[in-house]
Amino acid sequence: MKKSFLIMAVTSAMATFGQNKNEKITYPTTNKGTTVDAYFDAKVPDPYRWLEDDKSAETGAWVKAQNEVTYGYLNQIPFRDALKARMEKLWNYEKIGAPFKEGNFTYYYKNNGLQNQSVLYRKDAKGTETVFLDPNTFSKDGTTSLGGLDFSKDGSKVAYAISEGGSDWRKVIIMDAITNTIIEDTIVDVKFSGVSWRGNEGFYYSSYDKPKGSELSAKTDEHKLYFHKLGTAQKDDQIIFGADQKRRYVGGGVTEDDRYLVISAANSTYGNELYIKDLTKPNSPIVTIVDNFKSDNSIIENEGGKLFIETDLNAPNKRIVTVDIKNPKPENWKDFIPETENVLSPSTGGGYFFANYMKDAVSLVKQYDYTGKLIREIKLPGVGTAGGFGGKKKEKNLYFSFTNYITPGSIFSLDTQTGTSVVYEKPKVDFNTDLYESKQVFYTSKDGTKIPMIITHKKGLKLDGTNPTMLYGYGGFNVSLTPSFSIANAIWMENGGVYAVPNLRGGGEYGKKWHDAGTKMQKQNVFDDFIAAAEYLIAQKYTSSQYLAIRGGSNGGLLVGATMTQRPELMKVALPAVGVMDMLRYHTFTAGAGWAYDYGTAQDSKEMFSYIQRYSPVHNVKTGTQYPATMVTTGDHDDRVVPAHSFKFAAELQEKQAGTNPTLIRIDINAGHGAGKSVAATIQENVDIQAFTLYNMGIMTIPASK
Repeated sequence: MKKSFLIMAVTSAMATFGQNKNEKITYPTTNKGTTVDAYFDAKVPDPYRWLEDDKSAETGAWVKAQNEVTYGYLNQIPFRDALKARMEKLWNYEKIGAPFKEGNFTYYYKNNGLQNQSVLYRKDAKGTETVFLDPNTFSKDGTTSLGGLDFSKDGSKVAYAISEGGSDWRKVIIMDAITNTIIEDTIVDVKFSGVSWRGNEGFYYSSYDKPKGSELSAKTDEHKLYFHKLGTAQKDDQIIFGADQKRRYVGGGVTEDDRYLVISAANSTYGNELYIKDLTKPNSPIVTIVDNFKSDNSIIENEGGKLFIETDLNAPNKRIVTVDIKNPKPENWKDFIPETENVLSPSTGGGYFFANYMKDAVSLVKQYDYTGKLIREIKLPGVGTAGGFGGKKKEKNLYFSFTNYITPGSIFSLDTQTGTSVVYEKPKVDFNTDLYESKQVFYTSKDGTKIPMIITHKKGLKLDGTNPTMLYGYGGFNVSLTPSFSIANAIWMENGGVYAVPNLRGGGEYGKKWHDAGTKMQKQNVFDDFIAAAEYLIAQKYTSSQYLAIRGGSNGGLLVGATMTQRPELMKVALPAVGVMDMLRYHTFTAGAGWAYDYGTAQDSKEMFSYIQRYSPVHNVKTGTQYPATMVTTGDHDDRVVPAHSFKFAAELQEKQAGTNPTLIRIDINAGHGAGKSVAATIQENVDIQAFTLYNMGIMTIPASK
């Protein structure tokens, strides 16, 4: 690339930011290339292709120049510091996770309030507390985080994964859990993987071959399952599955009784093959249970050779079936907990099954024994989201969490014999739940479909169309948005804001049919559902276009990008985060090809290409259109949804935006898709998003700054 290209990429004239927020911003010049791609009989320019090179000096200079403009703008918002002070104050409370037993110790996570990462503590039989793992010591800047851990069967050893800079690539460190000392070399190049021990001799993990080109953006599509035996080098690790069968996602886990290895293999984010291997017999074969990708299946428990399988095969809302391992094919499956009208998410622990149902996006939990007999419905503290109910078979008490949009998450201890629960840990948050209300409504989408939405705000809200409103959505990959408390959202509502979350098609709130209704050539349903939610909030006078912001991340970033390009007049502020913005090329990066179940690809057919192109955010920014005030957010090390998506979208907006609404991009340095982000970085990002939003709605002060 020519040296002059670098100079053009960083040329910028900083605007003089004053109290006039409508002042025209001068953005860094983003040079345009001449790349053109052919899709069937169509030619599609890709002028910002060079921004896909995440390692180049040109891209690095562009990132620096964009951040200078963005932070120059944010720094002049008058109440930004006060907003940060209030958020830090509210965030600063002790957070303790549910305990779990490994060997002779009880472990639990604890954060004293503003620690960047939660610390793993443990207590011995005498109740003496010590720090076991402190991720805050992993790196000076807090960008290295704990990415999961697993103990050997007797609790004497542990393997834990770390993520550096938010990357999906992991390193696995092996320790003697008794002495808390590292016992052998670090396992590297682990990705999209858990760690599962076989006895105390070693563990299973998954990884890809190192990609050619950039580790952050190059395609990864050959996942393999390995076994690492303690005392041996990683280069000698045995490939268990994937050497002769190409799969994008492969995972393996050992059953609690150490008897079986369960293997799942998939090519997309929906649908998996299922295999099992008897670990009690040397050189036993891998037995196929499901040989196709037409359903989601997982073995959640076994009783000897009797398998309990969670599946949506012939059950869009999921069911649990049983089968003998001697004849495990689907034709031999028998219902254990049949499908119902509500979506099932089961767990096991304490010698019971817990069927956690989602009824209109809130939790309903039932307890069953191993004969399939209903024992009881678990009494929950209120209407909201309950999670957990898992543990080892021998445990007498299990733990579950409960939260909703106005109730900070608490942990409860459940007696599995009596069904009674007591508060184990209730956070001391400076937030008065009694001052707020949260209600569910149903509105009508473009095609007549009824969509649920939960709207939360201060009690006594005046429906006069002037309330700052944050409309948050996702709508994809079978993901369900259920009520949960957030400090950032609490601050938003404390300052008079409305927080609204619709359960769009493409999600999992009503099972596979709901998911499928927002995929491929029905993807527009998702955007229509979101647009209809905005129109409902405006019609009911919760807000108006002048006071409406839309927000979403990842697939939700795509949602925001598509919505704002289709209906730019509908909202005042758009906040797409780590979004999938170039829908014609998403499948060429990292594991993006695995998202094709939801999106399809531009290569599938001429019809699919045309359909995708019509909503792809990067390809639908039009010259001379007044788009809402926009702040794109991403991380420069995002190796899931590569930052080029956001870079290109921001460049298109800055070139074509009419009027004076700002179109900024805020790029976290040494940050990934979001996992493991430090508390400090999370707080600052939320502060900047809310400050940008309120400022562009014409709000010059907030209660916290008065």
